[in-house]
Amino acid sequence: MNRTRLALANGSLVAAGFFLATGVVTGLLPTPLFERMVSRSPLDYAVLSLTSVLAGVYVVQRASLSECSGDRCAYGGGVAGFFAVACPHCNAILVSLFGATWLATYVDPLRPLLGLVAVSLFAGVIYDRHSS
Repeated sequence: MNRTRLALANGSLVAAGFFLATGVVTGLLPTPLFERMVSRSPLDYAVLSLTSVLAGVYVVQRASLSECSGDRCAYGGGVAGFFAVACPHCNAILVSLFGATWLATYVDPLRPLLGLVAVSLFAGVIYDRHSS
């Protein structure tokens, strides 16, 4: 397999893996393991899809470059994307530390902003590398 095909295959695997792993762990993709306590919204699915695709594009682009600047931003985009679609009430550690009321009042409203941060970080790194 030539280098381009390998990069495309790796990017596709990362995109699909991020989508499935994040979707299952956050409860966006229903499973019999647990029930999500925050309702699913079209924005959650849009952020998950965009973050997954951008992660795949990042991996494809990263394979063609020898220079690694921007990796921290990309990793930050992945983490922000995860927390943007995660159910804050489903995380037992957060609930025990802060309480469900505090999470509902202060954390849940920030999830769309985290989604914007995730997509912006990935898109910025990809654009910056493409422009160079």
